[in-house]
Amino acid sequence: MFLLVATPAMAEDVTVLAFGDSLTQGYGLPEAQGLVPQLDAWLAAKGVKVDLINAGVSGDTTAGGAARVDWSLTPEVDAMIVTLGGNDLLRGLDPSDARSNLRAILESARSRDVEVLLVGMKAPGNYGAEYQTAFDSIYPDLAQEFGTLYFENFFAGLGQDDPAQARRYFQPDGIHPNSEGVERIVEALGPAVVDLVLRAE
Repeated sequence: MFLLVATPAMAEDVTVLAFGDSLTQGYGLPEAQGLVPQLDAWLAAKGVKVDLINAGVSGDTTAGGAARVDWSLTPEVDAMIVTLGGNDLLRGLDPSDARSNLRAILESARSRDVEVLLVGMKAPGNYGAEYQTAFDSIYPDLAQEFGTLYFENFFAGLGQDDPAQARRYFQPDGIHPNSEGVERIVEALGPAVVDLVLRAE
């Protein structure tokens, strides 16, 4: 006869998929200095148990993300950070298409009970006010519609109110953050990721 003794459940690490483009992937940086490794180290220093998966694909648009989200959300994924739209902006793609693609990504996550942190992008003014308004509204609208966590601007930690100051945190291409820039981005974004992990638990 076997005696079954109840034991406290061991807390397992939450598996978080970092789903994005080159900003997530760590373009132009040594592996340890990219967004995902720096965020992983930041979370570990805060005592947050997480298994962070780098699903950043350089050059990916929201359409590319929508095309790969279903096979990216493997059964062990509990939560997802969505950081897409930068390449849509670089190419001047239609904001309505970006909205549809991001909606498809969020619908896929919802169907799998995966918690989401949606990270916004800000359109530059050179496409005109109408484009800027249409694009910038995508992220808060979808976050409200799907009840996701929302972080307004990926580059918030770089103090972009002063472009001259912000420039020092970018690689020579002026698009991708350098190691110090990533560190500042992580400092700003990190608390929202903690909230995501708590939701997923």
